[in-house]
Amino acid sequence: MSRLDIKTRDQSQMVIEGLYQDLERRIVASPPGQCPVDMAASFLKLCHAQTCGKCVPCRVGLGQMLNLIDDLLDLSEETSLDTLDLIENTAVAIRDSADCAIGTEAANMVLRGLSGFRDDYEEHALRNRCTEDIQKGKQPVPCVALCPAGVDVPGYSALVLEGRYEDAVRLIRKDNPFPTVCALICEHPCEARCRRNLIDAPINIRGLKRYAVDNSGPVEVPEKMDDTGKRVAIIGGGPTGLSAAYFLSIMGHKATVFEKRSQLGGMLRYGIPNYRLPRERLQYDIDAILSAGVEVKTDFDVNDAENIQAIRAEYDAVYIGIGAHTYKEMGIEGEFSKGVIPAVEMLRGIGDDAMPDFKNKAVAVIGGGNVAMDVARTAKRLGASEVTIVYRRRRNDMTALDEEIEGAIAEGCDLLQLKAPAKIESTQEGRVKALWVKPQLAGEADNSGRPRPIDAQAEEECIPCQIIISAIGQGIESHSFENCGVPVAKGSISASSSSQIETMEGVFAGGDCVTGPSTAINAIAAGKVAAANIDNYLGYHHEIEVDVQIPEPRIMDKKPCGRMELKLRYARERGNDFLAIEQGMTAEEAAQEASRCLRCDYFGFGSFKGGRVEKW
Repeated sequence: MSRLDIKTRDQSQMVIEGLYQDLERRIVASPPGQCPVDMAASFLKLCHAQTCGKCVPCRVGLGQMLNLIDDLLDLSEETSLDTLDLIENTAVAIRDSADCAIGTEAANMVLRGLSGFRDDYEEHALRNRCTEDIQKGKQPVPCVALCPAGVDVPGYSALVLEGRYEDAVRLIRKDNPFPTVCALICEHPCEARCRRNLIDAPINIRGLKRYAVDNSGPVEVPEKMDDTGKRVAIIGGGPTGLSAAYFLSIMGHKATVFEKRSQLGGMLRYGIPNYRLPRERLQYDIDAILSAGVEVKTDFDVNDAENIQAIRAEYDAVYIGIGAHTYKEMGIEGEFSKGVIPAVEMLRGIGDDAMPDFKNKAVAVIGGGNVAMDVARTAKRLGASEVTIVYRRRRNDMTALDEEIEGAIAEGCDLLQLKAPAKIESTQEGRVKALWVKPQLAGEADNSGRPRPIDAQAEEECIPCQIIISAIGQGIESHSFENCGVPVAKGSISASSSSQIETMEGVFAGGDCVTGPSTAINAIAAGKVAAANIDNYLGYHHEIEVDVQIPEPRIMDKKPCGRMELKLRYARERGNDFLAIEQGMTAEEAAQEASRCLRCDYFGFGSFKGGRVEKW
């Protein structure tokens, strides 16, 4: 008999690993709006099955806790709020006494659920039913539910499959007046819970939208409804302000946009480089919005109490969508040296075609978000001899999209992880000479779930450079509004989820100036919400809809099939110019990708809940 054996994967182990992968895919594809008590019971069963049975807390405690949750879900069982106390006490006991992480983390999961979904647990304990929100069911189609603007994704995917590209754009505009912009730069949260994950990988939703806008001819906006005689002022010509103005104009109101700068677009123009969002593609969407009858006043700085009060008096309602265009200070020695540039100011200048000169200069970029990647890649295109991205956390903790990080590295930018800026060294003339950084360790997780960076016991390191670009966050110019009585908390304007400012009659606010810096699709969604609620405030209930017949699903199999990814120009080529870096799908690729859609609007749970929202 051999003393040791070479370990090989036998057939049973391969089957087990395949089952684990199937389970992972089912978890990834879990749609929103499910009962959290039921989900807790399902996960707890999995945790119980993983225990070795050595310690009592896992072997007995998890089983007992599972029985208690099953009692909550059993319609024949009489339960009370005492059951919730018993579940909580049991979970605490398991958490504090289990030998390994299997029991501890299972108990923590239950405790987090009890805290975060208390209303759901109480509804089951007292009335043996789910909460009203779960009963009514939110949007049952996962991609639509996770799109902040509620765009009918399966609908336009089906239209792309049929070659009806103008109708696809028309359908998208029902909820989102920036179809071209989102086809190019949206972060596609809709893909996160795509049910195609159950089979292979999510649909390339943004890619299909890109194919539709690339191949459609001119698509006119809907006709305006009857003139209401009401006037609405929109302060800010970015994505949220223009979205609100578009929908309000379609509803028959007179919307006027007041924009501080000479051109419209907000951070779409002054925050996203041309290689990601070509200006002519942005302008196409803006022109379509203006064709709905939106009036514009550019170079109009609404930045004092007198202007704001005059607008309030002249208009029936006001929507504040000023975005987040200021920068945050780093708070380190030497940050006001010559050569230190805030990222938002650099991108704003480029938006007005004022290109900085970085030729043969070493550039350090501080930050780990999409803006940091944008300025790093832009600096490379502006002739920088080297670009170093400095981030105090790990790459896995960066808030930038993976494709943006990979793009920056592919184009020649260096990434230094776990390095916190400590001070900026300057020459006698006050020009940047070097950035000094302090090495960090990845510590315990903070509230965001990411490991908190802590100083390592290591010497500071020097990064020689002539330019430092700060991309650590953006702020909001809210002081003048605060002076006029607009409520402000921690620099952001305070507004309800309906966009209304409750202390000011007829004044609404939304987008980045309320939520803080966010994505384009979130700003667009805020504009849509504001338009609907301003319409109600003005005494109307106009409905936005579109006369597009959605094709019936094709009969097709559901075998695994590769996802079509959008191709990029070669890194060596694209890193030298500001031309678009991404290429759209071919007709063949778009047809195959659209055919992968499982049509959740037509099959399964979607058919019980109406499938789609045809008007709002």
